[in-house]
Amino acid sequence: MFSSGSSYISGDMTMELPTKPKFDPIKPQEVLDGTEIQYRFIPVPQHRYAPLKKSWKTDIYEPIRNDMKIDIRINLKARQVELKTMPHTPDISNLDKCHSYVEAFMAGFDAEQIKDTFLKYDHFYLSTFNMNDVKRSLKGDHLARAIGRVCGKGGRTKFMIENATKTRIVVAAENVHIVGSFEGIKVAKDCVCRLVLGSPIGKIQSRLRTISTRASERF
Repeated sequence: MFSSGSSYISGDMTMELPTKPKFDPIKPQEVLDGTEIQYRFIPVPQHRYAPLKKSWKTDIYEPIRNDMKIDIRINLKARQVELKTMPHTPDISNLDKCHSYVEAFMAGFDAEQIKDTFLKYDHFYLSTFNMNDVKRSLKGDHLARAIGRVCGKGGRTKFMIENATKTRIVVAAENVHIVGSFEGIKVAKDCVCRLVLGSPIGKIQSRLRTISTRASERF
């Protein structure tokens, strides 16, 4: 292997390898070319209208519009929140961050808990899955018991998984929403799936203890 910009000798011939090109970061104006604006649309569930109205100005509109430089509005007719880039948007990825933030809010997360997670840091995601995809026979009382196993008495089991994996979890009927890093979501999802399938809480506690010990030793 030869590094860029180096030279090597082959027989009686010396060859210069070309230097590695350097490109400046792409500006929003160059991507959009002044004409194409990128949009994102997030549907608003009926039960999230009241929390959206309460958190709209301070937790959603102002940080997205003023800090992230993304235009945002509520389309009452289409029942959705609309996001779009502006000519002075500093980074195109801000649109995806704002989309993930609003989507997580619509899933049931508290705006104050996830605002900094999505808007100030990278590598945080929202993952959603249905308990019926884990076990198809979950109906009626079986579904209620599965939800009870995941949440635990007073939410203790859910809090235990959140603290060990550094994630946030919302259980909305048969849907489970998880916010966190890729590794954290992977471990939390595995624990929730095991609980849905009937694994005893003791095994989950032991598994989380092992994971926490390995993480502390790593750092």
